[in-house]
Amino acid sequence: MPLDVLLFVLFGALLHAGWNAMVKAGTDKSLDAAMIALGAAVIALPFLPFMPLPDGRAVPFLLASAVLQFGYFHLVAAAYTAGDIGLVYPLMRGGAPLLIAATSSMIVGEKLTQSASLGILAISAGIFTLAFEARRSGMRAIVLALVNAVFIAAYTYVDGIGARLSGNAISYTLWMALLPPVLLFGWAISRRGAAPVLRHIRQNGWRGLVGGAGSIGSYGIALWAMTKAPVATVAALRETSILFAIVISVTVLKERISPFRIAAAGLIALGALLLKLA
Repeated sequence: MPLDVLLFVLFGALLHAGWNAMVKAGTDKSLDAAMIALGAAVIALPFLPFMPLPDGRAVPFLLASAVLQFGYFHLVAAAYTAGDIGLVYPLMRGGAPLLIAATSSMIVGEKLTQSASLGILAISAGIFTLAFEARRSGMRAIVLALVNAVFIAAYTYVDGIGARLSGNAISYTLWMALLPPVLLFGWAISRRGAAPVLRHIRQNGWRGLVGGAGSIGSYGIALWAMTKAPVATVAALRETSILFAIVISVTVLKERISPFRIAAAGLIALGALLLKLA
């Protein structure tokens, strides 16, 4: 993987950890997750007139991605309601690259080098070490996080292929951001009514814009990287976001750091190095 691609993916991982922390810290996690999606769409809109339309072959992937991300954002909110970020985030982000690594040769025909395979295993081992530390948070959170790992793997494939077919990864990312908030807020209004949903938007608009910028920026970087490097390698390297989540948890949320977290950080850093050598 070229150095510039690696550095961009690491920056995207930082953005990803940041917006997840915002959802976890929110008072209404379901609407806060929807706000992140809405913020991403608002940020995307002004750039659309200046970007080429995605190739028509990418349209089915855009639609499939919207449905998968509707499920993803709901599961993020549900999992963070059921368990702490130390359990949920590692399981969600650790399960996805394992699924992708196990199936990438069949789905997209990519062969991983030995170094890349070792890197994926090291990163995943580090993330699951963190999950082991937080294993007492309850089965509901674990099940929700693992189900969401399947959604993450699914939309990673859909968008990785869609971005390549679109002819422009940035354009694909911007168009991709438009549909999920429509689905999320349509669902929220149908369940809660318009008044409380609109009130939450007014009170938390800044959170949506900041988090949305992190969300679309992180994912846009990943999709661009998938046009430059193997999908499975990029997907695994994104999971270094757990390192940034640890820093955020200690410095911002004032959570404790344990030997498990130190060991996990070392494994994830080793995995990133192995991916750089792939």
